[in-house]
Amino acid sequence: MDDRTFDIAVIGAGPAGLAAALYAGRSLVRTVVIEGKAPGGQLLNTELIEDYPGFMSILGHELATQMTEQAARFGAEMVYAPAHRVRVEEDGTKVVETDAGEYRAPAVIITAGGNPRKLGIPGEEEYAGRGVSYCAVCDGAFFKGEHLAVIGGGDAAVEEAIFLTRYASKVTLIHRRDAFRASPILVEEAKKDPKLEMLLCTVVEGIEGTPLDTGDHSGKVTHLRLRNVDTDERSTLDVGGVFVFVGFLPNTGLVDRHVAHDEGGYYLTDPYSMMTSVPGIFAAGDVRSQLTRQITTAVGDATTAALAATKWVEERAKGNPDPFGTFMSASREGGWVG
Repeated sequence: MDDRTFDIAVIGAGPAGLAAALYAGRSLVRTVVIEGKAPGGQLLNTELIEDYPGFMSILGHELATQMTEQAARFGAEMVYAPAHRVRVEEDGTKVVETDAGEYRAPAVIITAGGNPRKLGIPGEEEYAGRGVSYCAVCDGAFFKGEHLAVIGGGDAAVEEAIFLTRYASKVTLIHRRDAFRASPILVEEAKKDPKLEMLLCTVVEGIEGTPLDTGDHSGKVTHLRLRNVDTDERSTLDVGGVFVFVGFLPNTGLVDRHVAHDEGGYYLTDPYSMMTSVPGIFAAGDVRSQLTRQITTAVGDATTAALAATKWVEERAKGNPDPFGTFMSASREGGWVG
């Protein structure tokens, strides 16, 4: 192999990508991890993590560092350059086009993650991590006894608002329209919760709080600036935190051919292998259609993807024209997996 040809190419170095690299490396296949920024993904945007097994609590950047070092220890090579496209050649070779050149491999694991859709209002970026959050499961426990606001009108917003009532003294669900897009059964459940109120026909125009320029990271959200879209009336709402659920944008536009996906744009994968509809391309983490997006689910899916991709490479090297069929049937019968 030359220095740009590998057995497995992993795109994205968040928790899923680093876990995939770890397991691929331990399987003694040559693995490259391609990351456009710093390794860690969403871990770098999370100050304290308390829901990852084995750690009572750990700083996000510390967990990212440990995972990166562990993957490197088992031989994964890191390339820091944005990936722009995955080209599938006639013989099935995958070519990852990056700012640093092209990297070739028979198997690719896409763990490129995604980003919560932002409101784009004053204070949102400034108070991110200081009262502004995009994950109730991740951060809800930090807001015990607070009055919280949830912004959004879909299933995710209503579900997370209900979830947050277990921690908050009160939750105000804010939606710009006069009716929710969420399923009726969820909305009815929310209406029955005595700790949850709904504020319709309302948009948040700004997030404000204590000063951010004190140098001691003491800035904290204290209130929202609101506007009623029908009457144009302005008001404020005192809150200790705000959770934004207005959509998530998975980074699933890399492959140069159609990949099966759900209505949200997330890749559909085989649950036994994490393989997408394109043979030899696997997916894990936030790009994959799933029930929830947590570190634990990301690394679990990535473990499966790495082991399946390793078997794919091995079978392909033997000249097996249909590695998917061979090892998938074996896995379902309790063969090579585990």
